[in-house]
This record gives sequence, C-alpha cells and structure tokens, in this order.
Amino acid sequence: MNIEIGNALAPTAIPGVSRESLERLDDEVSRAHERIETGIEAGRPGYKALDLGDTVDPATITETVEPIPANGPVIVVGMGGSALGARAMARALAPEREWYVLDTIDPTKLVRQLDEIDLSQAVCHVVSHSGNTVETRVTFEVIRSAMEDAGIEWRDRTVATTTAESPLGELVEAADIPRFDPPSGVPGRYSVLSEMALPSAAMLGIDIEGLLEGARSVRAELTPSLFETPAYAYGATMAALSSRGVSQNAFIPYAEDLDGVAHWFGQLWAESLGKDGIGQTPIAGRGIADHHAHLQRWRAGPRDLVVTTLSVDHPTSLTVSPGADLGEVDLTTLHELERKAAEASLVIDGRPVVRLELEALDAYNLGALFVSLEAACMLYGELRAINPFDQPAVEWAKQAVRDVLSGYDTHRTRALDDEPILHIS
Repeated sequence: MNIEIGNALAPTAIPGVSRESLERLDDEVSRAHERIETGIEAGRPGYKALDLGDTVDPATITETVEPIPANGPVIVVGMGGSALGARAMARALAPEREWYVLDTIDPTKLVRQLDEIDLSQAVCHVVSHSGNTVETRVTFEVIRSAMEDAGIEWRDRTVATTTAESPLGELVEAADIPRFDPPSGVPGRYSVLSEMALPSAAMLGIDIEGLLEGARSVRAELTPSLFETPAYAYGATMAALSSRGVSQNAFIPYAEDLDGVAHWFGQLWAESLGKDGIGQTPIAGRGIADHHAHLQRWRAGPRDLVVTTLSVDHPTSLTVSPGADLGEVDLTTLHELERKAAEASLVIDGRPVVRLELEALDAYNLGALFVSLEAACMLYGELRAINPFDQPAVEWAKQAVRDVLSGYDTHRTRALDDEPILHIS
C-alpha cells in the first residue's frame, strides 16, 4: 500500500496537520511502535493480529477443506468480524464465483436468499469466535434444517470455525464436522487473515498463501517512523486530524470490487476507536457513485470530515463512443479522471483528502492492505490512549439479547423494557 497525505496537511487543508506537527508526532509514533512490537513479540491479545502471516498454516486449511466439494455456491454464516472479512475477500478476489454471506436474521431477506441458493451444490462455512453468537447459531440452524429437509447431507458440506467448548462447538463436534479454532487473543475484526475467513476463501479458490505473504511483507516493514511506514502514516494522520475536530472518515474505494473492504474497514475503525467520547466515525462508500451522492456535503458541509480514497490500477480496457461531444472515451482513463476531479473539488476548498493506492488487486496486495489498516488502527489507539481491542458497548447489547432469550431478569433486560418518553403514531 502506498499513501499520499499531502492534501491533509496545513495550509492546504483546513483543518490540516502541519509538517512540523507531524515531525513532532513522529517521536510519539516511535514510542507507540515499540509498544506495538513488544505486544506482538509477547503474544499479547490484539497485537497478535499483526503476526498472523507467520502463525497461520495455510497448508492445514487447504488440506482440511479440500475434500469438501466446493464447485457450487459457498455460504458463509457469521456476524460482524466473522463475516465482513470473508465478504471483502470474496468480493475482491472471487467475483466470478457464486457466494453468499448470511449475516442477517431478517426472515424476509433470509428466505429470499435461501430461494436463490442451490443447496444441493452449496458448501457452508459457519463462523463464530465465541461459539455463542445468537444470530450465527440461529442462521446456521436455518441452513442446516433447509438442507436436511431437502435430503442433503449437510455434514459433508460444512466446515466450522469456533471454540470446542461452546454451544456451536458442541454441535459441530457431535456432527463430526471439520473445525478450526479461532485465533487466540485476536478480536474478530482483526481476524480476517486467519481461520476465521481463510477456509471460505480457500473453498472459493483464493490464493490464501498470497494473502498471508502480503501480510508478512507489511509486518516486516513496520518501522518506528511514520515517514517510512505507510500504515503508520495513515494512522498518525488520522489521529492528528481527529484531535483537530475531524470526527468522520469517509472511506471511498475507486474500484467496485473493493467495496467490501470499505465495510470491513468501517467495523475495524468504529469498534476499535469509538470510545471515551472520541474516535472517528467511518463512512463506507463507493466511488464514483457516492461522490455524486455525497460530494456536496463533503466539500461544503461542516469541516469535520476527511475523505480517504482507495485506488487500484484497472487492467481491463473498455472504449466507447457515446457522442460527438465526448469523442472516444476509454473507461479506465475516465475512471481515473473522476477520482481526480472529486479529490480536486475537495482540495480546492481546503478539505483534507488522503489517498491510498494498491499496485494491483490480487491476494498479495489485499493481504498487505488488511494488515496496513489494522496497524494504522492500532497506532491511532496508541496515540489517542484508546484501547483498540475491546468493544464493551457491543458486548452489552449481545448479553442483553442472551439474557432475554435465557429468561434472566437483569439490568440489561429491564433497560429493554423502558417505555419511550415521547411516542407518536
């Protein structure tokens, strides 16, 4: 991943970060880097995510899923970090394959999806870090029951990632289904390059060794300076902007196949950094469509937002002649022109813009991108004194649902019964 931060610096951007401020901040980055390195080397929870390239065994994953017939649809059942990474990889690297990520318990949507899937040819990867995620267990039961009702031997078409000592794990063990352990000490949103998402990627024919090789390349290139490390440059710039009132981060890929990455980034950034009344609010978008929809606000609204664009070379060439006024148009050239025009529209009014660039859209570069953004997120947390690895608000809501379903009377269940102060119908 390459990064261009010049359009987020003062005086070009208002608010912006001066070069002098970045140089002073680099001393803090150096100290934060040492803490991150110590965390990785000591195997501390959270930090271990940056070492997955060296600790995950792709051969074992490939050998385990190889007997499962994966020529038809691949179904991923999971929620949040157990699903967004798999969706991002499938969208980016297997667009020609038929795949589904079932991360909903909306019965209308779920029934519609089941009607679309040829279950007789489908394989399933069910993912729950805790093995007790209510939505995942419920959705998997819907899939399992549908296969049974259709006379399909679901045990031969399923692989799981979950803990053995859990309700889901016990079901999997009893059914003698291949099971992977989740990576210990790695939160779900940081676990994309692990057994949480790689089994489904392997079933889709994605080069999982290439993903891990890209991850290793970033891990090896982390240095104590933001001026030498793109991941740290991004994290430090965002932390500095947030301390200057830039509370929102619109993450806009200019490649349709990367829109899944934007949503994965949204969880990473929001769940990791939204604490103690600080942390940027991520906005996942799509260029060019969303710059047509939102550019007006980004340029002329409150100065509380930075736009992150993510671009990649387009190997496909397509030329059309829409009319004499436009002449012959090459869509690759037009696509790049649209991005530049959107960025220029922002920069001319002093709005901060940061550009991320991938050399190619392949497994190696995608793996490197995942780890770069994770390292950026960790650094941001270090610089702003935020724990980037817990998610207490999310856990509160999860426990409230479990308490209700289990029939417990707790402060959480009582909070759900509170009457609205003002109700209008």
